[in-house]
Amino acid sequence: MNQYRAVIWVSLGAPMLILLALLSTQQRQGKDRVQVLPAVLVGSGLIISSALGRQRSRARLLADLQQSRTPPATHE
Repeated sequence: MNQYRAVIWVSLGAPMLILLALLSTQQRQGKDRVQVLPAVLVGSGLIISSALGRQRSRARLLADLQQSRTPPATHE
């Protein structure tokens, strides 16, 4: 169960980073708001990277499943 909790916290890390950056934007004024930009970019990049990797993995799995279900062609 302890490992499961660790996975949950890691998966929530990027959205929490973006949320923290947006909340800190409200606290800052003027040019200081630019300091929040790296946190937003890193959090967004992690989410996009994860989504693309998951999509690529699912596509590969689907292709493998379809290939294994297709009967081999016979040459008669």
